Amino acid sequence: MTIVKDSLYIGGSWVAPASDRAINVISPQTEEVVATVPEASEADIDAAVASARAAFEDGPWPGTSPAERASMIRAISAAIQARSQEFAETLTTEMGAPSTFALFGNTFAAAMVLDGFAELLDTFPFEQERPGLLGRILVAKAPVGVCAGIVPWNVPLFLTASKIGATLASGSTMIVKSAPESPLTGYLLAEVLESVGLPPGVINIIAADREMSEVLVRHPGLDKVCFTGSTAVGRRVAAICGEQLKRCTLELGGKSASIVLDDADLSTVLPALIPAAFANSGQICAAQTRVLAPRSRYKEIVDGLADLVAATRAADPNDPETIVGPLVASRQRDRVEGLIGSGIDQGARLVCGGGRPKDAPSGWYVEPTLFVDVDNGMRIAQEEIFGPVLSVIPYDTEEDAVRIANDSTYGLSGSVWTADEAHGVAVGKRVRTGSFAVNSGSYMDLKNPFGGFKQSGIGREMGIEGLDAYLETQTLVLPKG
Repeated sequence: MTIVKDSLYIGGSWVAPASDRAINVISPQTEEVVATVPEASEADIDAAVASARAAFEDGPWPGTSPAERASMIRAISAAIQARSQEFAETLTTEMGAPSTFALFGNTFAAAMVLDGFAELLDTFPFEQERPGLLGRILVAKAPVGVCAGIVPWNVPLFLTASKIGATLASGSTMIVKSAPESPLTGYLLAEVLESVGLPPGVINIIAADREMSEVLVRHPGLDKVCFTGSTAVGRRVAAICGEQLKRCTLELGGKSASIVLDDADLSTVLPALIPAAFANSGQICAAQTRVLAPRSRYKEIVDGLADLVAATRAADPNDPETIVGPLVASRQRDRVEGLIGSGIDQGARLVCGGGRPKDAPSGWYVEPTLFVDVDNGMRIAQEEIFGPVLSVIPYDTEEDAVRIANDSTYGLSGSVWTADEAHGVAVGKRVRTGSFAVNSGSYMDLKNPFGGFKQSGIGREMGIEGLDAYLETQTLVLPKG
């Protein structure tokens, strides 16, 4: 049965769209239309921005206390958790996310991010009195204003939570623009916001394609844009915001490396590298898709990974054991297959995978794929593939490993694996990346800042730094006293 939505969530109400344009949501597993939702037009964007502006200028939200805002954020988190299975099933339906990842990596992760912002509000210093040269100074934090949160399709609830959590915590308002591949998550979230009594216009949720995203970014009624997506689109967003001196936070692509040092315990390391690379079918910007292996243990690492990747099947995303499901769209499968072909053409050795699973009658699947003997200059080592493709790159010395890890236009995530934790921390500090794990495949910590160096973005989301990105600093000079 096809789900049909006929309204947009603007101003705290479900309103009819200004045009009859629609988005068909296609299941990556069955290749059939599973939902139809309205596509926001320029008039709808105008209405959403006007609603958010009215809520910011005239509504109660910016004047609420931190404790009141924290209470609302906690209520939203609790409501999401109460419908966690529904959120997870929706993501599996609309973009093919493996069900276990959809539940924990998207839904519960979103709730934890919101809880983290609520906790910050318990202690965050919105006002500080400081000594000045001529007298007392009050440094105050004010909400940035009306924001746009442009969310990709891969983990939409989690990424929306990182944006609305900071928006709500700061006292700002937002228009959330859902991706056309995963708009149903936005509808569920709107129902949650309505159920907890969020004031009208504080958060508005629409779905649209790239063309209307640019209309939103250019809108003069916005004070800030927060975008998560590809580096190519991020450049465009940054250029527009630069023209208008509009604040922006950009969380973009990655090509992260896992550095295996020669003292690592491979019995624990190698199994951890599989989800670090293949979670959500490899469709994660912080996926660690380059394994840097010392030549002294190269064959051991290659053989171990070959067994693990061969045992990882592209399978039904509804199965809780599945790590790799279908890719989000046929165009994404085409891109991944093209990059696999480039790896073969450029001389990398394909150990396993590389094709489409023979037992899948439909769906945009690609087999989990392992390349070895990869040179870091190859396309498969430099370009973000966003699919289940792992490359093993040999290195000679630790200096060589750090150089290879840094030989990338990206700098989002990464890890090091070693028997010496202190040594691992020292290595991590030398890798130019926004997040780095020691003896863990974790991409991030949900209560602390996440973002990238270099072309992986500008600014940070989550944590104190993520909240501060939604605040303006005002200095008030007080009378001498």
